[in-house]
Amino acid sequence: MKLADQHCTHGAPALDDAALAAQLAALPGWRRNDHRLEREYAFKDYHETIAFVNALASMIHREDHHPELRVRYRHCLVAWTTHSAGNAVSMNDFICAAKADAIYEERSA
Repeated sequence: MKLADQHCTHGAPALDDAALAAQLAALPGWRRNDHRLEREYAFKDYHETIAFVNALASMIHREDHHPELRVRYRHCLVAWTTHSAGNAVSMNDFICAAKADAIYEERSA
């Protein structure tokens, strides 16, 4: 099953380095930054940036898994970590990253 078709689960454990590397290979554009999984998305203007953030917020609410967002005029940095897994990266972060990519691709089409 594709990552974007899965759903977050409560109590997801932290992933080890091998699992992190394998999952990162499936998500181009994402990188591990210390204990976070992050990607920056680019847009043509602020209106498109905020529209993406609003679409992302809807998915975040459904999954009940909340990222750090850094919003600028034509960019949005999305950073995932799982607090209940000791502020480490879990499968929940990869699932939501894949869903964020799907939202971005849909809006960019």
